[in-house]
Amino acid sequence: MISFEQAYKIVMNSGFAMGTEVIPFTESLDRVLAGDVVSDMDMPPFNKSSVDGFACRKSDLGSDMEIIETIPAGVWPSKNVGKGECSRIMTGAPVPDGADCVVMVENTELPSAGKMRFKGTFTKENIARKGEDVQKDDIVLKKGRIIRPQDIAVMASAGHTEVTVSKMPHIGVISSGSELVEPSDIPAISQIRNSNSSQLLAQVSRTGALGKYYGIAADIEDQTLSIVEKAISENDLVIITGGVSMGDFDFVPSVLEKAGIKILFTRIAVQPGKPTTFGLHPESVVFGLPGNPVSSFIQFELLIRPLIFQMMGHEWKPLMLRLPMNEKFERKSAERMAFIPVTVTDEGFVSAVEFHGSAHISALPDATGIIAMPVGKLVIEKEEIVSVRLI
Repeated sequence: MISFEQAYKIVMNSGFAMGTEVIPFTESLDRVLAGDVVSDMDMPPFNKSSVDGFACRKSDLGSDMEIIETIPAGVWPSKNVGKGECSRIMTGAPVPDGADCVVMVENTELPSAGKMRFKGTFTKENIARKGEDVQKDDIVLKKGRIIRPQDIAVMASAGHTEVTVSKMPHIGVISSGSELVEPSDIPAISQIRNSNSSQLLAQVSRTGALGKYYGIAADIEDQTLSIVEKAISENDLVIITGGVSMGDFDFVPSVLEKAGIKILFTRIAVQPGKPTTFGLHPESVVFGLPGNPVSSFIQFELLIRPLIFQMMGHEWKPLMLRLPMNEKFERKSAERMAFIPVTVTDEGFVSAVEFHGSAHISALPDATGIIAMPVGKLVIEKEEIVSVRLI
């Protein structure tokens, strides 16, 4: 049995890059950017007014000025502003040559036809200067980021209508166990519905990878081997849940070895998720997760999710909140690192959810995140600051 830190290091040193593809930028949401985005122009592309008002010279603010033209957004000025002159201007319109400020319309009055008078005591420049946000050939988005809606707006502004992204890994999901039936079936006596695969496929989808379900492998070694070999041949990463403990029918590790997988570890000093198995195949990386749904959920979040992102070129860091505990929390044994489902209260405190063990899947919907208790720690005191990893 190895520590969680050792397991994480082994996993993160075992991935491989997925390669890249070029897609329309409008289809790139939640993909990982695989090349820098460079602007093809200055932004703003010209000196533009940041308010509705009058473009003029500061030296003329003490006297009435002649209005020489009106400049709507999208229209280039036809006249330069000279001494004693101004141009009515709209937000976003180009500032005419000769003007060094734009006074807001609410700070002006029209004493007579064709005249403008500044009635304030001070004005900002109110001009967005050419290239002050971005200059031509500047990198506006760096590779390795997950593309968000605001990034797509930046691409549009930069004229970057095609974008290079990492290819999405193909992830195969298998459930193991003769006691399992599909969610649409009514379980017979001694049977349970297969919740792990649906949960894992949803977790895979949330990473931006492509999940494929390979069904339930009964506790028959040859059948399990056949399904595993098929999944390995078709995917970059394979996840099989169940069959990794110490029971008579828990033969997944031996099946993985027969499938040509080099097993790197079979036990982690964590709770839940101790019997987590990991290995390498020339065509894929393979995880054997415990059959209990909380274990499989948490170990996916801790080990598989960061690996998938790394394979796509993104260094994923989970959002962590540093908050005080709402009450004292104790556990009976501290031989393994524990991951505790918690919720964050409206008052900003952390409270452990009711949790009966790694099979208690209905505890997770109430959880905001998980907290880690290191080996040797039995108690978290009330108001002690903890790090909440959001899930």
